[in-house]
Amino acid sequence: MNGASGSTATATTAIADASRKTHEPADSSYVGRFAPSPTGSLHLGSLVAALGSWLDARHHGGRWLVRMEDLDTPRVIPGCADTILRTLEAFSLTWDGEVVSQSRRLEHYQAASAELRARGFTFQCSCSRRLRMENEERGYPGTCRDKPPTSGATATRFRIDDAIVTLDDRFQGRCELPVRAMGDVVIQRRDGIFAYQLAVVVDDAWQGITDIVRGADLLSSTAWQVCIQRGLNVISPRYAHLPLVVEPDGSKLAKSRRSVALDPARASSQLVAALRLLGQPRRSGALRRHRVQHLPLR
Repeated sequence: MNGASGSTATATTAIADASRKTHEPADSSYVGRFAPSPTGSLHLGSLVAALGSWLDARHHGGRWLVRMEDLDTPRVIPGCADTILRTLEAFSLTWDGEVVSQSRRLEHYQAASAELRARGFTFQCSCSRRLRMENEERGYPGTCRDKPPTSGATATRFRIDDAIVTLDDRFQGRCELPVRAMGDVVIQRRDGIFAYQLAVVVDDAWQGITDIVRGADLLSSTAWQVCIQRGLNVISPRYAHLPLVVEPDGSKLAKSRRSVALDPARASSQLVAALRLLGQPRRSGALRRHRVQHLPLR
């Protein structure tokens, strides 16, 4: 057996060994999480994010939770959540505790929304989809901020008054995020579905998440989440935003026609690929800061 095939064959074994060594209750207060949406299969970009988060939790002797972000019910694919969990198991990415589904926690998001409303942080928005789409790139202009909404269904927005949110990201360094330019963020849609930005803040606080390791595509929305955390008087976790796995032309992998589902039969080789994209030596469990790396798909 040559060296390359040997490293591939032992990748899942090494991951499983690391899990067994640290799967008992830890002394560390570290709590990390992976929170996929059951709207499609996991792909290599998902694996990099999950593995990065898992490695960081195990390296710190902490807990690693899995949460299903299934609030956007029109997009949820039946059976997808179970497929995601079976895929994580096939890649030896074992989690601690029970898997929480956001669809079962609606009353908690309702309570948080009511609390923000009572504190004067929210307003109702009756802007049409067309107007929202027109302002998608430059941010919501505050059309409904200081006027009563028109009749009919409305969305609930959180008022953004801070100009800049400064974030000390563990991988990206000091980030100054222009949150006011992004505009007031929707926390409940017109169709009644609670938005990701509110639910993720509520659940991270409830589960005691201390560290979030995820893709850099979520870096900008972290500014909104920090503002909502302040509105609810909850502690912000530490953030670490990993460089994205992208196509050679820079497009996001998940949007690409070449983005394919992870194959449990190829778990070892795909784990090796993910470790390389994370800039990891094969025997190291510690994450290192690294530059954006392009995935040469063929």
